[in-house]
Amino acid sequence: MTDTPSRPSIPAQAWQRPLGQPWDHHYIVRYASNLDDGPNHGAPLGGLGAGCIGRSPQGDFNLWHLDGGEHLFQSFPGCQFTLWEKTGAGTQVYALSTQPPQDGRLSAWQWYPASSRDRPTGHYYALYPRSWYRYEQVFQAEITCEQLSPIWPHNYQEASYPVALFEWTAHNPSRFPITLSLMVSWQNLVGWFTNTQPSPEVRQRDDGSPYYDYVPAIGQSVGQVNQLIANDGVKGLRLDGAWSGAPQEGDGQWCILTPDTPGVEVSYDLRWDPTGDGSDLWDAFARVGRLMNLMDTTPAAEGEQIAAAIALRFTLQPGETRQIPVALAWDLPVTEFAAGVTSYRRYTDFFGKTGRNAQAIAFAALNNYQVWQQQIVTWQQPILARADLPDWFKMALFNELYDLASGGTLWSTATEADPVGQFAVLECLDYRWYESLDVRLYGGFATLLLWPQLEKAVLRAFARAIPTQDDRQRVIGYYATIGADSPMAQRKAKGATPHDLGAPNEQPWGQTNYTSYQDCNQWKDLGSDFVLQVYRAFQATGADDLDFLHTCWPAVVDTLQYLKQFDQDGDGIPENSGAPDQTFDDWRLQGISAYCGGLWLAALEAAIAMGERLQQAKLAPGNTPILLTQYRRWLDNGLKAYHPKLWNGRYYRLDTGSKSEVVMADQLCGQFMARCLGLPDLVEEEYIQSALAAIYNACFVNFNQVAQSQARPQQQKFEGAQVGNFSAASLNLAIGAANGVLPDGTPEDPDGTHQLEVWTGINFGLAAFMAQMGKREEAMAIAAAVVEQIYTYGLQFRTPEAITALGTYRACHYMRPLAIWGLYASLCP
Repeated sequence: MTDTPSRPSIPAQAWQRPLGQPWDHHYIVRYASNLDDGPNHGAPLGGLGAGCIGRSPQGDFNLWHLDGGEHLFQSFPGCQFTLWEKTGAGTQVYALSTQPPQDGRLSAWQWYPASSRDRPTGHYYALYPRSWYRYEQVFQAEITCEQLSPIWPHNYQEASYPVALFEWTAHNPSRFPITLSLMVSWQNLVGWFTNTQPSPEVRQRDDGSPYYDYVPAIGQSVGQVNQLIANDGVKGLRLDGAWSGAPQEGDGQWCILTPDTPGVEVSYDLRWDPTGDGSDLWDAFARVGRLMNLMDTTPAAEGEQIAAAIALRFTLQPGETRQIPVALAWDLPVTEFAAGVTSYRRYTDFFGKTGRNAQAIAFAALNNYQVWQQQIVTWQQPILARADLPDWFKMALFNELYDLASGGTLWSTATEADPVGQFAVLECLDYRWYESLDVRLYGGFATLLLWPQLEKAVLRAFARAIPTQDDRQRVIGYYATIGADSPMAQRKAKGATPHDLGAPNEQPWGQTNYTSYQDCNQWKDLGSDFVLQVYRAFQATGADDLDFLHTCWPAVVDTLQYLKQFDQDGDGIPENSGAPDQTFDDWRLQGISAYCGGLWLAALEAAIAMGERLQQAKLAPGNTPILLTQYRRWLDNGLKAYHPKLWNGRYYRLDTGSKSEVVMADQLCGQFMARCLGLPDLVEEEYIQSALAAIYNACFVNFNQVAQSQARPQQQKFEGAQVGNFSAASLNLAIGAANGVLPDGTPEDPDGTHQLEVWTGINFGLAAFMAQMGKREEAMAIAAAVVEQIYTYGLQFRTPEAITALGTYRACHYMRPLAIWGLYASLCP
């Protein structure tokens, strides 16, 4: 008998969902070419940049981000937990997924009953990086499974491990013994997660963005072999492939490991067919809760797929509780980008690069998972205990961190230049390029606050890229979407800040500016974004990492000089060109804009502060006094132009050239950043407060009222939009703040795209600004509306860039919503 509580404590703030219950309403994708895997997503499992897998509220393993930057959403039903129970009333056995295969595979298996409105059969809970399954009203025993990944702040070792730990807790609440057997089955997947087209053709989708096909080697199993582990106090399975020598992408091992514990009988089957009806495994297990101890290590033949399974059988006396930990590890050490361009993953710094270390990784998890649990609790509990933060916010705050693992994340081995390795997260799975700088201005708050050394690694990569040049020419996709011929554009101009750090099919960190939707050399926010993020990282880490500041300073100088060339009239502020040339890349701005102009002025303030700090430390280059004099002149002239040219008496105009009266939600982003960094205000506080009031009323209150009043049963749609299976407006819900509408909440252009979307990350950033300026009630109203949409309507763990009042979304698994950590910083300075 153990001292374990009969039912493990699950934080009240965790997101929850009845097991297998169908979704009445959920968002669908706005553009048919964008990714839409449906709403059945759970928290990812696995470390940052190690590759991750996903297990849904239905109980199936259905998301496989194991090839760096690539996405596969598919259930392999042989990868499964199954529970057998014997009581005085007889036996019952269920594979613990409510979703049977639709193609006839494993038809001999019995699948766990899904929850209905009248009878929940359990719940799924998630508070990343932990999640839980609680099974109810089916088994006589009380069964809970906790899943965790070793992720907590300022952890640059365990957080990189390719491992998930499943802690099963079984309690007997009855007056009679209960015998249970937990079976863990796993298909051999070695060799599957590599692109069979390593240098695929790049094409443009209907929205003008570049894409390429990912064709993984699914089902290519020749030579796979499964082996039993029974040593060092553990038992388990090791799944290997036919490869030899140094591993290539896709080569490696999988391992399932559990302690060899007294009172737990272990049985196994090293080779069964996951593509058949499953009776070769199921029949024996369903009858007696044991496997046949089949020691068949024959390699898989041509056209054959194989799986292995291990069963853990034990008896609980009345009132007894037992915990069974199971570690699942994968050692897939190599990521290949373009053909021949490879990178080793960060965890190989600790376990080696041979690809033969899955057992060692799983063993480390079994030995340390309770320490990992406590590290996570120690991090999360002070936030969960805060009475001044609502539970929905605490839930979303942690769960939005999922993207740091699931966002196609790369984390390379350490070098002298990058002592914790290089790091990168995709903008999203539809826009498959890394660390889009305009997006991470918002999303970067998460790494900034929790893993600041990774934040600095990203910014050092941008600093290296700014002075480079890439003369390759390409077509700009935006023009195709408006029916115009595209000019050819240089990929990367010297001195320009790149938009991104490259894509998974080329050479991330080395070849930048992958996106070709717009000519990013013309963007007016990227240079400012870089300067602000460098100073933000410096300030947030004690303002004493002078080596980091000194390393980035030449790139700061280069990018400010490059951006200043767009100041055509010499008033101190670069003008927008009339093309979409900033983060709202479907939205034309002309002349000085409130958004880009404010970022520029804040960047000048940051550059002056950085230069002065380097001077104090006697690390400034010889021309620094001249540069600072120049920056002060630009700033003085810009401040004299910004407010008078853009202020209309209530808020800041979109720009000086379009005559637009739209209220832009993010018009004062530069001012927000200035206060975040302790820099002088760009405009006086009375104007900030007036503008924020105008934004809240127009973009949030009035926009949602207009959307609700215009909701119709036929769900009238915007130009080019699909229609969801519900309308948020018809449900009388506020969905968040639109990017830009007229003061009465109506659209300036009814066919507009970005203006009328609610961008989740921009909303969290706007809420952070509201909170920063003392408008806490308004901040939480905006954030609550967005969180409600994400976690009530099937967008959890795939948070999109944009949602609409029509029940559609765009660009899932997006980086920018990590800005919720910026809101946390404003609420809890």
